[in-house]
Amino acid sequence: MVSPRIPSAFEPAGKGPRKRDSFALRFWSVRHARALEAFYSAFESLVVRLAPVFDRIGWDRAEKPVAFVERKVKGAMFDCRMCGQCVLSSTGMSCPMNCPKNLRNGPCGGVRANGNCEVYPEMPCVWVEAFAGAQQMAEGQKIAVPQPAIDHRLKGRSSWLAVAREKSGLGLPPAKPAPAPKKKAEA
Repeated sequence: MVSPRIPSAFEPAGKGPRKRDSFALRFWSVRHARALEAFYSAFESLVVRLAPVFDRIGWDRAEKPVAFVERKVKGAMFDCRMCGQCVLSSTGMSCPMNCPKNLRNGPCGGVRANGNCEVYPEMPCVWVEAFAGAQQMAEGQKIAVPQPAIDHRLKGRSSWLAVAREKSGLGLPPAKPAPAPKKKAEA
């Protein structure tokens, strides 16, 4: 009996490109990148203003419901992979985690002449879409800023809460203390 393949958390849902009609909302997001950039800017300031509320509730307690809403909203609009380090506002509203090679800093060099993906020829290249979206955005030059490597420990976490903490001045949660070293047994 062959066991079903469990897809990586960082590959497009269902491994392989979806049917062309399922790309429609993702394309809409890229085509309307300027309006979404303005909306995100306003939304980001709201989330930052809510930081004291999240602080009072407890960041860990807020994580699950906020991540649930974020997953639903961004999943539908951008095919979000919930990497926990969202860069949509820097990539023309095209999620780089949808790239089958998980490239966060530009195309792989195998983009086909028609602008489609090297790995999945029927899927438009995420980065071709990203550059098209970035050209419409007021802050479109942010696409040229190199992104750090993905921190897989943040997978499934809310990037909205991370932005709220960072931009409100509360910073990252305190690091857990290192475990005390074990004492050597005396001989």
